[in-house]
Amino acid sequence: QVQLVESGGGLVQAGGSLRLSCAASGRTFSSYAMGWFRQAPGKERKFVAAISWGGATTYYADSVKGRFTISRDNAKNTVYLQMNSLKPEDTAVYYCAARTRAWSTHVNEYDYWGQGTQVTVSS
Repeated sequence: QVQLVESGGGLVQAGGSLRLSCAASGRTFSSYAMGWFRQAPGKERKFVAAISWGGATTYYADSVKGRFTISRDNAKNTVYLQMNSLKPEDTAVYYCAARTRAWSTHVNEYDYWGQGTQVTVSS
């Protein structure tokens, strides 16, 4: 089992940047594919980015491609989401998630979730 704790959210102006971190407990972090999702008020949780166990493969939602970068440091049990050129429509609670199988874009295919961190982008 793994526990996930996100950090790094906050308020930023449009065009700005934030880096989210997700720290994982447990000794088997490198065996989990990781994903970032986001949920805006009144909307369903949506896929943002995913990364494979070793970090060689990454995948992004079209809405963030070219602006966001997912990465991981297995020695630190941490996955990151670097967010650049932020837009007001990026405002949401951001969640990291872990999956014991290969990475996925589907919310219901992840086994463990963090509590989320709020990102607010002002125009």
